[in-house]
Amino acid sequence: MIKFGTGGWRSFIGEEFTQANVRLVAQAVANIMINENAVDKGFVIGYDRRFLSDKAATWFAEVLAANGITVSFINRFVPTPIVMFQCNKMGCIYSACITASHNPADYNGIKVFIEGGRDADEIITEKIETQIAGLTASDVKRVEFEDAIGTGKVVIINPMNDFVDSVINFIDIEAIKKANLRVLIDPMFGVAKNALQTVLINGRCDVDVINDGENPSFGGLMPSPNAATLYRLKHLVAAEGYDIGIGTDGDADRLGIIDEKGNFIHPNEVLMLLYYYLLEYKGWKGSVVRNIATTHLLDKIAADHGEKSFEVPVGFKHISSQMEADDSLIGGESSGGLTIRGHIKGKDGVFASSLLVELISVTGKKLSEMLDEIYARYGYAYTAEGDCTFKPAQKDTLYNKIYVEKILPEFEYEVEKVSYEDGAKVYFKNGGWVIARFSGTEPLLRIFSEMEDKPTAEKIVAQMKAFLAL
Repeated sequence: MIKFGTGGWRSFIGEEFTQANVRLVAQAVANIMINENAVDKGFVIGYDRRFLSDKAATWFAEVLAANGITVSFINRFVPTPIVMFQCNKMGCIYSACITASHNPADYNGIKVFIEGGRDADEIITEKIETQIAGLTASDVKRVEFEDAIGTGKVVIINPMNDFVDSVINFIDIEAIKKANLRVLIDPMFGVAKNALQTVLINGRCDVDVINDGENPSFGGLMPSPNAATLYRLKHLVAAEGYDIGIGTDGDADRLGIIDEKGNFIHPNEVLMLLYYYLLEYKGWKGSVVRNIATTHLLDKIAADHGEKSFEVPVGFKHISSQMEADDSLIGGESSGGLTIRGHIKGKDGVFASSLLVELISVTGKKLSEMLDEIYARYGYAYTAEGDCTFKPAQKDTLYNKIYVEKILPEFEYEVEKVSYEDGAKVYFKNGGWVIARFSGTEPLLRIFSEMEDKPTAEKIVAQMKAFLAL
């Protein structure tokens, strides 16, 4: 039953996410490390604020320690990017974070990272699944956590300062100091506050925070920063005169941005802002990598600056791999995750937020003004989204219709091509597109469309939903 998706293994707490299953995953990872002679490199593990995350981290560490693997244990909740940062810094072949990221509160999970601090790819996760399939509870080794500390097989660490320093050293902190910005942070009861607030206070920003503290239910909302869940942030930014509002998901690897007018800046637009800023204002060079459900306006920005744009399947492991292959400048996805060349090889909401604050400081322009500049130069496009739930019995029917029969609606726009690399993506000759694909983290079918305006994009999404009877 333990299956890894695009963002690790995520399951309902008490059903599949149990002590026994966490230990099975840990034993499977330990077996792989032993087989690959990766034990000497050690292992970093961290955890977020979710229910059972801290305990699950100790369960995981106890198994690794019993298998002779030295575990560097981050003994406080931290953003997932910090675990990836430390994995890279220490040269570990494998590491992990206990988190279900932006999933509902009744989920938890495990993200596994590989050398360089990247998300584990399908080859690695399939190895883990294969190992698990051959294990029983009696195969799992375990030592008490305190005993493992006593023998040195578990070492308590806190890499927060090193991570924060790396972000501060990357951004133009002096420009931020001169801008005297007011920033409002909404960590959504997650783990971003300490790291992000420390970076911004070092930049002499006036920083306030909402929705902080321990709250296993995330305030009754999905810990996913979008236009609906950030409604309080939107109101306060506009009403109280902040320069930017920053929302981050449960483990702080994704972000949602509110401009000075209280408008939600779509993650597609965040990518456009940062890529355009780095090319146009900082004079940096490099391609962009986006997933198959992310705006094509990035392609126009790249071409205008003599750069390439690469499209990859959903899953940040595909983005980081392609970035490494082409030494790309930036990579990201429409769900709010991105990274920049020279930083970690996974998505990081703390770093991306800090870079947006730099953008405002260096250009002297508001986020809305920068977006207007981009749209005036490259034209406008709107992305509509639709998440569709379905009963388990419907999945095979949907799968056959989309992937096997490959039946599509009769669109009124001329079709240029159709890709089945990840779901079914229809490219229209007018530059627009629509995609339907199964989520790799939740039991959902996701539909996205990008067209020349909001009504057209929403009409295409509705047409695809109706065709699939959802």
